Amino acid sequence: MSIPPPSTAPTPQGPPAAVPLTPADAADAARLVSFGLQPKLPPARDADYAALLRRYQEEPPFARVADAVAGGLGLVVLEVSPRAGMAVAAAEDSVFAVRMGEYARRATAETTDRFLHGLAHLAVAALAFPRPADLADDDYLGRITVNGVESFVRHACERLAERAAERGENTDPASEEPGLEAAWRVYVRRSATGATKDARRLAGSTTGIVGKAVAFLADSGFLHRVGDEQGGTYRTTPRYQLQVRELATTAALTELTDLGLVPVSDGSGTLLPGDPDATDLADGAGLPFHR
Repeated sequence: MSIPPPSTAPTPQGPPAAVPLTPADAADAARLVSFGLQPKLPPARDADYAALLRRYQEEPPFARVADAVAGGLGLVVLEVSPRAGMAVAAAEDSVFAVRMGEYARRATAETTDRFLHGLAHLAVAALAFPRPADLADDDYLGRITVNGVESFVRHACERLAERAAERGENTDPASEEPGLEAAWRVYVRRSATGATKDARRLAGSTTGIVGKAVAFLADSGFLHRVGDEQGGTYRTTPRYQLQVRELATTAALTELTDLGLVPVSDGSGTLLPGDPDATDLADGAGLPFHR
């Protein structure tokens, strides 16, 4: 009886060796970052952009190179997905950073106006995502109007003025000392639309300031204009939602809530203050109530 030869088990094969990245791969990673710096370009409209996004998600070595390129440019990668594309934010020391002071200097030479421009940006962010649940929901699209933002902020500031008067605080500090005025005092003093049709006067009105803020956000790919009603109607983009999430971790939004413009809730709150009788907003404000 013959004995069969012993079977030889196949030699175990390890994982395939990683193919080293080439200069061409690094160039592709840089191209992906450059797409991320074009916030108004959705991946669905550019086949190369969509292909590079897939590569980022499927090839970790390529993703690491792209992250390194972004980091070297002073950019923080917030998300990489078909929804948001390569969403990046500029670090404070990045050459791509647009600081509020620089933005405000382009818009106005008045120190108090710069302060109001900052307030307008914070108010837009808070009204676009009025509830924590909205900010956390990737499928949520906020909707704001220029008149709605202006009217709500003015109403809230007037309520703060009333409270200050009740406490006996000085609500009418010297106009030549604007540094003594809180944000809400400056806002209430300013005309909503401007007394004349002069463009410069109108630009300095609170409606003009809010309009400049949302136009800047739209030009930056954070808002998308969907109509002309109520001074301009806008919806949010995924990229703006990511930016506001980052803002929510900073002191800026905390300062806004401390100002009393938007109450922080568990997700079931409302845009309006708690007093049910305090709903005397301007007609046609177009406030963006959500769900």
